[in-house]
Amino acid sequence: MQPSEVSALWREVAPLAHALVEAWGAWMPTLSHDGTRVAFVSDRRGVPELWVQDVPVPGEPEPSAAVLPFSGDPVLSVHWSPDQQWLGCSVATGGGVRTEVWVVRPDGRDAQRVAGGSVHAVLGPWAREGHGLVVTVCSDEPHVPNECVLIDPVTSESELVARGGLIDVLDLTGDGRFALLRDGTRGAHFCRLVDRSVDVDYPVLPYQDTGSADIGLLRAAPVGGGLVAYLVSDAGRPRRELIAIGLHEDGLRKGAGALAAREDAELELIDADAAGRRMVLVWNVAGRSEVELFDLLTGQRRACAGLPGEVVAGVALARGGGDAVVSVESAVAPRRLWRLDWHTTEWTPVTPASMPPRTDLVHPRLLQFLSRDGLPLTGWLYPGRDRHGVGSARPAMISLHGGPEAQERPVFTPQHQVLAAAGITVFAPNIRGSSGFGRAFVHADDRYGRFEAIHDVAECARAIVSRGYADADRIAVTGRSYGGYLTLLALIHHAPTFAAGVDICGMSDLLSFYRDTEAWIAAAAVSKYGDPEHDAPLLAELSPLNHAERIDAPLLVVHGELDTNVPLGEASQIVERLRELGRPVEYLELAGEGHEYRRATSRLKLLAVLTEFLARTLGAGG
Repeated sequence: MQPSEVSALWREVAPLAHALVEAWGAWMPTLSHDGTRVAFVSDRRGVPELWVQDVPVPGEPEPSAAVLPFSGDPVLSVHWSPDQQWLGCSVATGGGVRTEVWVVRPDGRDAQRVAGGSVHAVLGPWAREGHGLVVTVCSDEPHVPNECVLIDPVTSESELVARGGLIDVLDLTGDGRFALLRDGTRGAHFCRLVDRSVDVDYPVLPYQDTGSADIGLLRAAPVGGGLVAYLVSDAGRPRRELIAIGLHEDGLRKGAGALAAREDAELELIDADAAGRRMVLVWNVAGRSEVELFDLLTGQRRACAGLPGEVVAGVALARGGGDAVVSVESAVAPRRLWRLDWHTTEWTPVTPASMPPRTDLVHPRLLQFLSRDGLPLTGWLYPGRDRHGVGSARPAMISLHGGPEAQERPVFTPQHQVLAAAGITVFAPNIRGSSGFGRAFVHADDRYGRFEAIHDVAECARAIVSRGYADADRIAVTGRSYGGYLTLLALIHHAPTFAAGVDICGMSDLLSFYRDTEAWIAAAAVSKYGDPEHDAPLLAELSPLNHAERIDAPLLVVHGELDTNVPLGEASQIVERLRELGRPVEYLELAGEGHEYRRATSRLKLLAVLTEFLARTLGAGG
């Protein structure tokens, strides 16, 4: 295509891009104890901020929402204190990877940073009574353990809860005596219960070699006294499910078992009231969400029909035993908050829709295919618009998600919709290593399994070509974070398959990644990628920088200026090497952005550059 044709294509799809990027969402809901008010994160003003409003009551006027600006940096999450006097917030320090913890009154008064700044501080739970907030502080130095402290925002006093490894606190009992801790590396988390009154800890879930635990709650047992630790875990099990571990009053285990499990789904999210009588379960069924209400007293589970979307992004149940507020999105609508009535299971909108329904957006469909070694794989297909009557075989883009322990799902993704409108078919797969398909699948790419994951990318291209969805000579491979890293490897190992590549904040050398990334990120990654000391030959072989001479296709590299997860050097060194080799490479650096691109202006700029790059290299639109 000529440059004028490329520009004309972008001018054609730019109005859609602006509309989708500027469509705001609402997520990370947290409820006041009585369930009458909700705090959440929303980007309705272009950057994620803290918002508060009343929960709508049927038959009464729709409440208005108020923004609580306090730090100037993007807000990531929020927790409401049990006494309803404070909101604890996680904030991206300078827009980067490190986070700070702030507290603020629900009316916006008394905002103060309680942890972070020069170090990485992680927002934890509130004590179940009063307003003590748990914060985990991560050291900048390798092999220095985390510290979990309980902070009083009124007095600024703090006390140590636990210290060690990569620990964080999942929950505290109502009296603060017991703390449920999680420790371990990626995909190998285990849990311990600490009795703070005597400084003794007990193993709760010690099976890190056969699974992991990601979510945990401590509640009084519904009957019989004692405590129950509720864990979302796949330890010793094929899929993530709800495990209930009974604990004596002295903290010792007295029994464990699966409380809720499904053969067709993985448990993804839970929340419970303070009394331990009500719980919300969110299941992941091949990428789509299903919600159940669980009465812990009777053991009854009720399915909630009519989910107003396809994917649940967050859930909060009123601690006092009321209704739930759920963040829901789909491929054609951004995240929105809905009230779920505990008794009737009816859905009522809490926040307004940020854009009217559109008929020009694609509802993706799920494709199933096999890897070269017979492993079942899936992916979401967004067919490109037939612009010139060429039929279904048109330019295509394989889009690889990050993680790799993440999952491509039918969520609101402006990039996929804009490229489909530009005539480029998007195929967003879940290759081995993705979550949502069981423990064996998520670990299938660990260390030496990475080689098969590279081959999975080529199988994605073959799957859409063989079914007539793409022109075999006009397929690009793209991805962000781990997906960007895998993009480089696919261009190296399967060069004839791909006509272009886009690496967004991906690693180019695993050894320099370990050297330069944040200490806590490096420490947690060894179970996934390998140990930089003991597995150095493997990491060198799997580093794209060491094989850059095999990259011939045009490449666009994108990176955030403030990224310390995958540091900026990972982009600059692969760009420099390819330029030395005389290869066609372009570079876009997004100022003021970290590993996540949270500003609407940055996302729009990236979308414009990406669309024009793919139009030039794939001949789209002409």
